[in-house]
Amino acid sequence: MQRFIPNLLAAALALSSVQAMAAADLVLFNGKVFTAEPGQGLVQAVAVQDGKILKVGSDAEINALADASTQRIDLAGKVLMPGMIDTHSHPVVGAFDSLRANLLDEVKPMPELEQWLIEQDKAGRARAGDVISIAGTSSAYWEKSRELGKVFNQGRWADQPIVFSGIDGHTGWANNAMLKRLKIDAVMVKGLSEQERSYVGHEKDFTPNGYFAESLWDKVRNGIPAPDEATMVKAAREAVKINNEYGVTAWMDAASNGGSEDSLFDFKATPDSVGVLPLYRELAQKGELTAHVAALLVTNPKSKPADLEVLATVMKKFEGVPNLTFPGIKVFADGVLEYPGQTAAVIVPFKNSHKNGQLLIDPAHFGELVVAAEKRDWIVHMHAVGDRAVRESLNGFEYARKLNPQPMPHSISHLQLVNPKEFPRFKQLGVIASMQLLWATGESYTVELVKPYISAFAYGYQYPANSLQHAGAMIAGASDWPVSSPNPWNAIAQAITRKGPLGVLNAKESVDRQTMFQAYTLNAAKTLRLEKQIGSLAPGKQADLIILDRDVFKVSNEDLSETKVLNTFFAGKQVYGPAS
Repeated sequence: MQRFIPNLLAAALALSSVQAMAAADLVLFNGKVFTAEPGQGLVQAVAVQDGKILKVGSDAEINALADASTQRIDLAGKVLMPGMIDTHSHPVVGAFDSLRANLLDEVKPMPELEQWLIEQDKAGRARAGDVISIAGTSSAYWEKSRELGKVFNQGRWADQPIVFSGIDGHTGWANNAMLKRLKIDAVMVKGLSEQERSYVGHEKDFTPNGYFAESLWDKVRNGIPAPDEATMVKAAREAVKINNEYGVTAWMDAASNGGSEDSLFDFKATPDSVGVLPLYRELAQKGELTAHVAALLVTNPKSKPADLEVLATVMKKFEGVPNLTFPGIKVFADGVLEYPGQTAAVIVPFKNSHKNGQLLIDPAHFGELVVAAEKRDWIVHMHAVGDRAVRESLNGFEYARKLNPQPMPHSISHLQLVNPKEFPRFKQLGVIASMQLLWATGESYTVELVKPYISAFAYGYQYPANSLQHAGAMIAGASDWPVSSPNPWNAIAQAITRKGPLGVLNAKESVDRQTMFQAYTLNAAKTLRLEKQIGSLAPGKQADLIILDRDVFKVSNEDLSETKVLNTFFAGKQVYGPAS
């Protein structure tokens, strides 16, 4: 009799499984379903139960799981995919900037810029307290600091503080009225260290011309009156709304503990450094956080292992907040590559300054910080733009691997310049390449403000997605919103064409759309350390789904860029799209 018990148990379990699967809450059928599961082709339909994927398969298989109470959605041949995942974003800041005067990287002639500013001020969008504050300013303006001064340091603006914030988040410009308020003058500039002085545009007599970068830009930025709490809650709500509209259902917030009063490039965390985390908690408590937020806490590049305890204290304050996780820390290895900033750490010196930029981490001790993070089961996510910053970041990860061969899913974001010697190291060390491939375009930022100043060899490896992929690196998609659009479809198409107003940027570094679909789904989930919960359509994973307006497997690259999301589902509930 004993030998029959396993068979009876198996039959009972099978019956119970059928009965459980018969209770699908939602079925979506008659579509082209991309699951993002490795090796799995397109399927027709998906069943959802209690906010999770119950089954994927053919129409017949999935419709068999529906009963009278099941919501049924006929996809009518449309593409269904997992929700998009962004591995490097600052969405609350991005949404806040979208609610106020924002140049959106457009370069206007000076008379037109002044008129635009007047109109924005009249419309009530330009002021923070009594300061006129403009977001999204192109780096192309910084070469024109004197021209900005001729317009905005006299006449109606002589006593009116004005600040133009660079879209890159690392640079900006302020007029004399603002500098006077902040007590930034020639005496102050002369007294700075050589490194800090390099962050200030100034004349030979040290008189500042209004341009600032990195920690000195933070000093100016922090002089702008901070928005009130209600405004920031509105921005957080808008951040979720905008992402959901683009089909984004998860992101890595790359500086979640940084507040408006903090200097991110010389950040010294305290237990009170909570940044936007209370905003996420408030949305979650109201059931409005319809996205997974993997919150990274910024730590100083020269932090010692003991300094991480402060970050652990902050994480503990927000334990248990629905849809909010804490995968690890974010570290700035350098700054930006474009002239006149040139704070990216490069191997070959810049041609104009003969300097190698600013390496913010200490190569002799950075590996110790990585080891300390791993002991807490934290990943380390690096901001690294220049090829030296990338190399030294990898060296730190290599140090950790010598002590513990088991890789952690650390990641490096931006990767504007990568020396070919580093390509195979990503796979060897298990480091993920978090790339903003919307930037892989021939434009001012990659040509005019870079090409004259760096070596021809390094220039040939800007945003080397294809080289990294062929060397075995895992590519993950990212936006760095508000530095650029949070729309993943623009970035996916740009990664393929690499076309821009000034030509194609390194055509050999193009990658295909299948690579990019994986980059924004399962690969991105791995970067957030959420691949067991999201990133692909597999039984047991959360039902984060998007329905698209076109066949993204067949349309042209130009049409791919214009892809619109018709419906977004988070945990099986529609959070964007018309009511069905």
